[in-house]
Amino acid sequence: MLSASSDEARDKAFTQLRQLLAVHETAEEMVVHPRARHEIDGGDAIVDARLAEENEAKKQLSKLEGMDIGSKEFIFELTKFRDAVIEHADHEETEEFNKLASQLNSDDLGRMAKAVQAAEAIAPTRPHAGVESAKLNFAVGPFASMLDRARDVIKGAVS
Repeated sequence: MLSASSDEARDKAFTQLRQLLAVHETAEEMVVHPRARHEIDGGDAIVDARLAEENEAKKQLSKLEGMDIGSKEFIFELTKFRDAVIEHADHEETEEFNKLASQLNSDDLGRMAKAVQAAEAIAPTRPHAGVESAKLNFAVGPFASMLDRARDVIKGAVS
């Protein structure tokens, strides 16, 4: 995306990235984080730190959405965002996912994987800062998802 040959290509790549991250984070918030809170020693602190990172990422994505995709400022902010996402993913892998994998049996992990897939199927496609808990995602997620997916279809139809 940073090396996209045109603003149109960058916009398409950014839209795909935004959708992927929004869906991924929602699934984590609904399935992975609640389980980590209960299964990992110090799980509350670990999950709270990840949720703070995710909330900040949602704010950064929203900021990026309002910027001129061809501007130098967009590239600068996108680079900062990329670095933050990589750091966040590293924290998830080492502090959350690996610990869950060592605490749960293969059946539990399989059920979690299916639950994550189900959550991804209904997740919003845009970031919604402030909706980082499982309860809020279950309460408002389906409505946000319908609106987001409608916006995506409309944007695709007019562009």
